[in-house]
Amino acid sequence: MKAFAEKQKTGLTLKKSGWNQRQRLLFWLIAAVLFLTAVCVGGMFLDEAAKTTDFSRKNISPCLTYPFGTDWLGRDMFARTIRGLSISIVIGISAAAVSAVLAFILGVVSATMGKAADAMVTWFIDLVMGIPHMLLLILVCVACGRGLKGVILGVALTHWTSLARLIRGEVLQLKEQQYIKMARKLGKSNLYIAMKHMAPHLFPQFVVGLILLFPHAILHESGITFLGFGLSNEQPAIGIILSEAMKYMITGKWWLALFPGLMLVLTVVCFYAVGENLRKLVDPASAHK
Repeated sequence: MKAFAEKQKTGLTLKKSGWNQRQRLLFWLIAAVLFLTAVCVGGMFLDEAAKTTDFSRKNISPCLTYPFGTDWLGRDMFARTIRGLSISIVIGISAAAVSAVLAFILGVVSATMGKAADAMVTWFIDLVMGIPHMLLLILVCVACGRGLKGVILGVALTHWTSLARLIRGEVLQLKEQQYIKMARKLGKSNLYIAMKHMAPHLFPQFVVGLILLFPHAILHESGITFLGFGLSNEQPAIGIILSEAMKYMITGKWWLALFPGLMLVLTVVCFYAVGENLRKLVDPASAHK
């Protein structure tokens, strides 16, 4: 009787700790989403302030009035950083969405449309992954005309391979399930089986994969813009801010690169936290931890 009571108490403790763990995951998920939303909304309102120049306040180090300081043209670095991050987030969301949809379609086609389609999609995935990533990204971006459209297409067309492989593997596992085999014996088409029976199971992996593509998209957008192959210099993108700041680092203006760099890292970490916490929350096994 005593052993049964201790076992029941242990079970309640584990259940309580598991519930608390899921609460913490949900808290950090909401906090990350609120931060990213605040950056996007703030970027819309700070568009004009990010471009305003005032030589009477140039090269001011961080203070209460200008938390991130000002640059050599007297532009508010806080406004430029928030506006640049909002541009990067919009590009990351757009590029990741296109890339994730492409990965989903090719992954399902590869696993359901026969050996010829599977061989073709697999060969294409290996081809894209065999080319150095940054080189391919620059080539696609330049070929698409650079600018906002070129960056979005460049990032979208080079980030779908890993998710496509994941979707393909999930579909191959689903094909071995009995209800899928029964649907095929009943004469259902591959398209019907994919949309009716497979898509609901693939949706959680698709959403998590989509979110985890955001940090990669943002970093690579900033990288190619920093190298001069991305957005134009008129836009206060993070890559442009960091590229321009490098010219003034040797003169002691450390704040021009420090705060934009830290905010970029924080944004990437928030996207990663959203993806990882969401993955744990939708994972059925995590409900029993």
